[in-house]
Amino acid sequence: MDTDRARALQGLENDSSSVRLRTALALGTTPDPGFVGKLVERCAVEPEFSVREMLTWALTRYAASVTVPLLVDEVRSERAQARSQALHTLSKIGDRRAWPAITPALLSDPDDEVARSGWRAAVVLVPEGQEGALAVRLAAQLGRGERETQVSLSRALVALGEVMLPALGEATTDLDPRVRAHAIATERLWRDPDAGFGFAIEEAKRAVALGG
Repeated sequence: MDTDRARALQGLENDSSSVRLRTALALGTTPDPGFVGKLVERCAVEPEFSVREMLTWALTRYAASVTVPLLVDEVRSERAQARSQALHTLSKIGDRRAWPAITPALLSDPDDEVARSGWRAAVVLVPEGQEGALAVRLAAQLGRGERETQVSLSRALVALGEVMLPALGEATTDLDPRVRAHAIATERLWRDPDAGFGFAIEEAKRAVALGG
């Protein structure tokens, strides 16, 4: 059986991304707990986005009791991609036993992609009653990064619902104009989700420039 597993896993290291994609699909279609460790390891180094997504899908096909402990270990990795992909996969699995891995340090990770994955995972995994505390931690990241990062944070805050409004309101008076603009844009996105972040942030920037 070990030989059969090794043969099945070989495709994950093939030079062809289409072969790696098909291999990940096969490993998720016919789950075998012996594949989990290698799937998690591959997430940390796989260069193709579509293959990483298939690896995540494959891992969601396994019992959380098997995958979550390994993914939580990956969240502590020194490799940014390992942390980011593990967080992304944990958000798809949605098992709240992973919540202790979502530390304040992770939510402020210096790597934007890791932080973004952390924000999304936190919103999914946060235990009932702790949403307000999470909103405060997320609001502390307002003004960070470029547009893609700011959109991710705004969406995470909006996904928390009304509980995030006090933290957001406080940020609208921050001394940093980038923080104020981002907070105002998020507030407008909350009120009118159809407006889109681009429109909301430009309106917010104008408001901040005019002292509004």
